[in-house]
Amino acid sequence: MAKGYSARRGFSNGSGAAMQQQQMQQRILKMQQDMEAAQQEVEEKTFTATVGGGAVSASVNGKKEITALHLKPEVVDPEDVEMLQDLVISAINEALRQAEEAMNGRMNAFTSGLGLGGLGGLGL
Repeated sequence: MAKGYSARRGFSNGSGAAMQQQQMQQRILKMQQDMEAAQQEVEEKTFTATVGGGAVSASVNGKKEITALHLKPEVVDPEDVEMLQDLVISAINEALRQAEEAMNGRMNAFTSGLGLGGLGGLGL
């Protein structure tokens, strides 16, 4: 038999490399499960933005789906539809930004300790 071979552990240099690899795989699996749980948690949250002094309010969930849109009656002016459109767009975009920021914050908490060097900036 070749030196460093074990029927149970395969080839190793006797330093427990196989055990270290198994532990690393377990840590990666745990981190992956934690990331999925964090992602689901953010997806279930609601993010609301209000613009125009409270005239328009938009809510989105963490999946970036619009869940609610509220308009105060006084903001509905048939003579100024463009203003209403701008307010709606602003409210939705701000709520989406909040959802994106929350998701990025949760995912960055996981990737910051990985020591990925240049890969960390890729959003992995």
